[in-house]
Amino acid sequence: MQPLAGVRILTVEQYGAGPFGTLYLANQGAEVIKIENPADGGDMARGVGPYFFGGDEPGTGESQFFHSFNANKRSVCLNLTKDDGKRLFRELAATSDAVVNNLRGDVPEKLGLDYESLKDVKTDLVCAHLSAYGRDGPRKTWPGYDYLMQAEAGWFSVTGEPGSPPNRCGLSVVDLMTGVTMAFGLVSAILKARATGVGGDVDVSLFDVATHTTSYLSTWYLNTGHVQDRLPRSAHPSLTPCQSYKTKDGWIFLMCNKEKFWPILCTKLGRPEWAEDDRLRTFKARFENRPLVQDLLDDALSARTTAELLQDFAGEVPASPILDIGQALENPFHEAREAIDSFPNPVLPGQEFRMVRHPIRNSDEDRPLNAAPSLGVDTRDVLSELGYDEAAIARFADDGVAGEARS
Repeated sequence: MQPLAGVRILTVEQYGAGPFGTLYLANQGAEVIKIENPADGGDMARGVGPYFFGGDEPGTGESQFFHSFNANKRSVCLNLTKDDGKRLFRELAATSDAVVNNLRGDVPEKLGLDYESLKDVKTDLVCAHLSAYGRDGPRKTWPGYDYLMQAEAGWFSVTGEPGSPPNRCGLSVVDLMTGVTMAFGLVSAILKARATGVGGDVDVSLFDVATHTTSYLSTWYLNTGHVQDRLPRSAHPSLTPCQSYKTKDGWIFLMCNKEKFWPILCTKLGRPEWAEDDRLRTFKARFENRPLVQDLLDDALSARTTAELLQDFAGEVPASPILDIGQALENPFHEAREAIDSFPNPVLPGQEFRMVRHPIRNSDEDRPLNAAPSLGVDTRDVLSELGYDEAAIARFADDGVAGEARS
């Protein structure tokens, strides 16, 4: 039994941030029902390429991007711009623990997705909102995306090499972190609602998460005025050695983020005297002499290959190779961890496709491994659960209120 078994969540979501958050909930056993509009092809991510299962173009296969965010969910087609669609949604909300959306800040109230609009159907309902800039304030009507947040929250200014143009992080980390933050806030609010019998709204924004995750850098600025800049080779702002260093055949990243690791590293490199050198002995001294540390380590590390160093450092000096995505996924450690899961191929019966395993591992795990749902595949079953017969369901389809499954 999964931790969230028995929890039902309706989600009006699209693209990345919201679906990533509800993916965490679905992978923990919650029944996550994607509400998709039959009039516009559902979640726009269904058409995101360039890679599709069963075809090379949108409409000829299923988006691998979409599957990455929507495993273990259900799909129901409802048109929330129609009165009957809104009524059906409210009936579903009455059977649910939570309603989620990742729409522009001013849209949830218009569509009736907030607690004020839904509390009459279920007093302990939780309504979680993930938006770009929040549901109040002067930017609530603004669209917004991950890279914009990285730019405005200062991430660009601390990413990349000094002297190069400002750089974003290589992944949409703000989207992903905001999704997980929303999932945490939602589960917390459900616990409160079950204890008190009263639900409410939970608000999370990309902008707030991007700013909050500047963490100690923002604390430094707010209290000392220090503005952190980029450092060579992705170095840590205060700890040394903590950056990329040259090896005989490439690069290695060292993170001696506790004092105990420095003398171990010195011994491993055949330079035990460095541990007692006053210029190098403490974090403070090494920080003040960072260029010297870099030159010394480049010279010593360059005598050996990255693989040789990692074999010698294993478990004693925190170090990693610097890999591309392909190399990272061919890492034999994934096999040892059983870290890649297989899912039934949605286009080719009897075949499978692979995705990285969900990172939360429960002690009694029998994890769900269902591919993302085809558009509207669960509409008939869910409406039947609400008591509608075949004639009524057909009428909803004819009226463009509730669609049937499509390829």
